[in-house]
Amino acid sequence: MIARYTGKEMGAIWTDRRRYETWLAVELAATDALAASGVVPFEDAKALRERADFDIARIEDIEQVTQHDVIAFTTAVAEKVGPAARWLHFGLTSSDVLDTALAVQLVQATDLILRDIDALLVAVRRRAEEHRDTPMIGRTHGVHAEPMTFGVKLALWYAAIERGRARVARAREIVA
Repeated sequence: MIARYTGKEMGAIWTDRRRYETWLAVELAATDALAASGVVPFEDAKALRERADFDIARIEDIEQVTQHDVIAFTTAVAEKVGPAARWLHFGLTSSDVLDTALAVQLVQATDLILRDIDALLVAVRRRAEEHRDTPMIGRTHGVHAEPMTFGVKLALWYAAIERGRARVARAREIVA
């Protein structure tokens, strides 16, 4: 993300730190599920959850050797956890972690977009009502046409934004 073009909240979703935090959340959720089903000892799952942490610089150092992002990540986390780390990434593929974490981040980003669209809809509706009687020149094919009101113009824009919001909401459901 280019910082000068990115809102603070959106940018925060796409930092390296957040990506690794999300990877860790996926790994720990999988370990918790395996512990609940009896595959992973409860005490080891608890130790993983309590001690799991990472250092981005360490991950980057390990990746220089392994040439594999998830191996570097799990190795860096395992160094912080100790013996219980044998259950970290157990039964998972790199794609399980990466794809799931990306979906989580996409949902978070889409939620911000939907929130902003909702605020835009409120503002456009307010202005449409405010200008329901404000006359303006209508246009068709780029030339003057019958008079209309600015409120109608904004109401049409509101309807288009609603349709766009519905498409974004459907996209969120798909990535989730």
